[in-house]
Amino acid sequence: MQNLVTFPQKSTVLQPCGSLCAANASKFQEQLNAAVLSDEHSCLLIDLAMVDFIDSAGLMVLISAHKVATGLNKRFSLCSLSKSTRMVLELTQLDQVFEILDSHTYVQELAA
Repeated sequence: MQNLVTFPQKSTVLQPCGSLCAANASKFQEQLNAAVLSDEHSCLLIDLAMVDFIDSAGLMVLISAHKVATGLNKRFSLCSLSKSTRMVLELTQLDQVFEILDSHTYVQELAA
């Protein structure tokens, strides 16, 4: 479902692939919550380059994780959005909620 890449300075990039939908939302939520709640990670970046579809269940997972991360004073960002994923975030105005970066090459900046 996803790759987990850990970078120096407590930064982590999660890379889900395929669809983020009702069929797999609970599994993705478990994996994402584990990363958010881990003391090893103070900065989380969700790389959505390999996500080809996201529905309301997938959005709720991202919103929930963002809320928990914010409550724990952790940085939570999205990157590498496809056109369709970006459109969904814009239509729901979630692009105003999430920090969205062009790519995960900004991980060093996030950790600063």
